[in-house]
Amino acid sequence: MDLAARIKGLVGPTVGDLGFNIVRIQLSDGEDRQLQVMVEPIGGGGMNVDDCATVSRAISAILDVEDPIDAAYALEVSSPGLDRPLVRLGDFERFAGFEAKVETAVPLDGRKKFRGRLGGVDGENILLSADNDEWVIPFSAIRRAKLMLTDELIAASEI
Repeated sequence: MDLAARIKGLVGPTVGDLGFNIVRIQLSDGEDRQLQVMVEPIGGGGMNVDDCATVSRAISAILDVEDPIDAAYALEVSSPGLDRPLVRLGDFERFAGFEAKVETAVPLDGRKKFRGRLGGVDGENILLSADNDEWVIPFSAIRRAKLMLTDELIAASEI
């Protein structure tokens, strides 16, 4: 089990009890090591600074006791924002119709970078309309993906 998965296993239940889902956990390497825990409200909606502080205090307490990271680090708890990363298969279904950037770990028909409109999911594949073509991208091949900040996305978030 990698360290991010171990941390998620440690803090996930508490984060859930507070009413949030973990979107992503990342631990940066280097001199200024940072543990980023990105969360969002379970029922959707926005987050504020107090929400981040509440989650941060709860996570800090767990990490202080369990001590899974063997070096000094700074903890950052944040919301995913509008141009959020897409990390779970369900994210691609939830944000179908919006524009996204998708990068694959291996080339698909000679390319690794795509930008287009999400078409949802089909089994374990994501559907993407890009460059006047319809792409079926295996979820397992995705290296990273995120929503693009567009007027359409902003308008939808204000509802």
